[in-house]
Amino acid sequence: MRDGSGGPSPYAERVLDLVERIPPGKVMSYGDIAEYLGEGGPRQVGHVMSLWGGAVPWWRVIRADGTPAAGLEAECLARWRDEGTPVRGARADMRAARWDGRA
Repeated sequence: MRDGSGGPSPYAERVLDLVERIPPGKVMSYGDIAEYLGEGGPRQVGHVMSLWGGAVPWWRVIRADGTPAAGLEAECLARWRDEGTPVRGARADMRAARWDGRA
């Protein structure tokens, strides 16, 4: 998902732009992002996030079951607490926290 210069591809840029727009306290799943963009799938979004996600609010992009990426659970939960993201145990409450992409 890199362009010819080694930077993010146009698809990766679209993913990252959307992630930057997710409001504090809200989340989107990898699949939500792919569906919103109308291209790619959850794995492609995950690949973009693994390469470039450190520059955007990565903790707002999670699995469809509300769990954060493996290895990032503690930091993600701390950021969710700071932002007031609705949670159920160690998962985001997808019914309350999911963002549909509208302002």
